[in-house]
Amino acid sequence: MGPLVRRSWAPRGHTPVLMQRGRSRTKVSVIGALSISPQRRRVRSHFRLLANANFDAAGVLKFLQQLCRAIGGPIELVWDRSQAHRGQPVKGWLERNAHRIHTTLLPGYAPELNPVELIWGHIKTNRLANFAPVELDELFDQTHFATADISDDGDLLRSFLKHCPLSFRLN
Repeated sequence: MGPLVRRSWAPRGHTPVLMQRGRSRTKVSVIGALSISPQRRRVRSHFRLLANANFDAAGVLKFLQQLCRAIGGPIELVWDRSQAHRGQPVKGWLERNAHRIHTTLLPGYAPELNPVELIWGHIKTNRLANFAPVELDELFDQTHFATADISDDGDLLRSFLKHCPLSFRLN
């Protein structure tokens, strides 16, 4: 739970001190997606958080099912080549739902093509910068608040899409 240390401000002569708990391996895992309405008027974000766990194929599958309920229409899913995205539970479910969901995998390592990676970078370098929680609940809550804030900012979400070199046909 070590913080991403960024520049901060303090009165002259008073060096800022960032207290943190040492050797803690607790974490919050986040999976996210951006959706664009068919008329390209609205951009939304969708997130799911796990405390002290990684997203495996079962967790990814739950997220996809949640995403389908939230969107309600056809989905063009563009994502990276994480093993959890390609595992059998997810692969089988996607095959059964191919009439509604079409998937495209990004190249092997191409975070610059993934707008959700830009969201993570923004959250870590802005909202969570210099944040050194003592307990896992604090980290979970702050991460939840950060993703919720991003979700409410359509212009910021649109900027992440426009920054990627992939064509999402935004005006």
